Amino acid sequence: NENAMTIIANPVYDTVFKFLMEDNRVAKILLSALLQKEVVEVHVRQHEYAKKVKREISVLRIDFSAKVRNKDETENLVLIELQKTWLETETLRFRQYLGAHYLDERNAPPRKENPKGYGLPIVTIYLLDHRVGDLEEPMVYVRRRYLDYDSNALSRGVPDPFVESLTHDAIIVQIPLLKGRPRNHLERLLEVFDQSRRLEENAHFLQIDETRPRSREEQLVIDRLVKAAASQELLTDMRIEDEFLSVLENRDTELMVSKTELKKSKEENKKKDQIIEQKNQQIEQKDKELSEKNLLLVSMLCEQGRSNEEIAILLHLTEEEVDKLLGTEK
Repeated sequence: NENAMTIIANPVYDTVFKFLMEDNRVAKILLSALLQKEVVEVHVRQHEYAKKVKREISVLRIDFSAKVRNKDETENLVLIELQKTWLETETLRFRQYLGAHYLDERNAPPRKENPKGYGLPIVTIYLLDHRVGDLEEPMVYVRRRYLDYDSNALSRGVPDPFVESLTHDAIIVQIPLLKGRPRNHLERLLEVFDQSRRLEENAHFLQIDETRPRSREEQLVIDRLVKAAASQELLTDMRIEDEFLSVLENRDTELMVSKTELKKSKEENKKKDQIIEQKNQQIEQKDKELSEKNLLLVSMLCEQGRSNEEIAILLHLTEEEVDKLLGTEK
């Protein structure tokens, strides 16, 4: 059948993503592809799941400790901080998670193996269900380089454990840009995140083309998500996520509307203040003009030999006002 489709659970949902990464084989497959190194062993750091919700953000964080094999066949331990979000993110929240890692003494090898107390190297992976600025690649690798003053690459003493424990690499995956771009092994694995494959009637599921040839690793990832799609418990959790997101969006919409109304009100008040200011200026101008006219009339009457009392009666002024005008004239 040319149109044969496999239905899988949508891993952009936190509950499905967590289920996916709890499978050790799948975690090794995905992390190896993302790191571009073979992950020999991987462990989810227990009780390290963190789902934080603050105003306009929801982030699922899963922390792994992994043994990776390098190109020169050496092996080393790394911490992997994997964060997934489905809303536009505050980078500060990500930085706070990272800061917590650097402060955690558990993120260093035992003193016996590590007398200088170096921390394990950290790699952060961000799976974002939105784009980052104008970056057009679905996968963005931010890697450190050891350079001298003249920007020449250093070769001796690299990598250094002191530097590795204080700085980190980052991998950013922009899920919206995965659409129709399975150009390499990693993109073929991440095809299961492509939101253009969502079922129209139900965003909890994606449809994957059964007819496309796949590696054993790709099939293992798909099989795990097929299993998730059949789980009643996960489907219930996805509905709860929908309700939660709906409440969050409604609240943010209300907040946005009230901010817009407040801004509009402030602008209207500003306009009113400007009108009042203009009117005050006009009144001041008229008062000035009236004062000048009164001064002219007082001067004329004074020249005619009229007393201050008479001038006040004729011009409907008080004697004090006449005195003041005459004082101005002097």
